Parts: sequence; structure tokens; C-alpha cells
Amino acid sequence: MATETLKIGSHAPDFNLPATDGKNYSLNLFEEKKAIVVIFSCNHCPYVQAYEKRIMEIQEDYSANLQIIAISSNDDMNYPEDSFMKMIERHSSRGFNFPYLHDSTQSVAKAYGATHTPEIFLLNSERRLVFHGKIDDNWNEPENVKNKYLRDAIDELLDGKQISVPETFTIGCTIKWRQTK
Repeated sequence: MATETLKIGSHAPDFNLPATDGKNYSLNLFEEKKAIVVIFSCNHCPYVQAYEKRIMEIQEDYSANLQIIAISSNDDMNYPEDSFMKMIERHSSRGFNFPYLHDSTQSVAKAYGATHTPEIFLLNSERRLVFHGKIDDNWNEPENVKNKYLRDAIDELLDGKQISVPETFTIGCTIKWRQTK
């Protein structure tokens, strides 16, 4: 179970996790980026699946200044579709343009206080949290989105402005926590 969610202005916990491309990633690998989006994700959640194309579009549109990092922290023993091998398959079949990391111990999700997939943490150049919540206001009908929360926050951050909506509630599937004995 997640502890307390990371607060706006807090320094983001670093990590060193394996990715579906065979490399390990941490926040400091992207020092040149003005922003990082950490997305807690997984394979099986229909909300994540509905957002995958939009996430890839955000990475493409902001690639000069921003890096998206997706992290799956789900219990893959009880949810085998979220196993590392299935993550590798999904990354390949979908053609993700961002690293997809495996948090097998669930420690990174706990450190961020993540509870859902997809759950967004936008970090500034100092790796402090400036936005937390959801991508937009319509997960299943992209053509009917009225509020693009993440894009608006990214634009404001890159323009040096205060984030007008720094937090939204999260939507999606809950992170599948391992049962402790």
C-alpha cells in the first residue's frame, strides 16, 4: 500500500529500475530535460490502454524539453499480464517512445505515494513535483477532452509560469499491491 502521496513542491524520490529496452533508468539520466513526467502504469488497465496513444503524442510533442517515464509497479504474481516479459511485449507491439520501467519491489510506487494507473507526476528541472493527477478530463473519448491538465501544466512549466491546476484527482485502476504476510 502506498504511503502518503508526494506533495507539490517536494523533491521527487530517485530510482534505478530496469526497463523493457534492456537498460536501467534513473531521474539523473535526464538532467538536460526541463521536465520529467513519471507515469505509474501497467499493461492490463483499460484506462492506461486508452491513454497510451495520448502519452506517446505528449512525448513526441515535447521531446526537446521533456521525458516521459512509465513505471509498472503492479503485483505480477497475481496479475501475470503485468509481468516484465509481458511489459516487454507491450512496449514492442505499441512502439512506446518512452522508457517503460519495472518496479518489482513496489518501492518506487510507495515512495511517490502512487495509488492508480495511470497516475501522473510532473517534475520540474530541479525534480520537484509541480503537477499531480490525471492526463485530461475524458479517458475514453479523446475527441471530447475539454481540459488537458497535463499538457496545460507542461506548457505553463516550460513558459516559467505558475501551474494553474497543480493537482487533480486521479482516475484509473488501483495499483495491485502484493499481499504481505
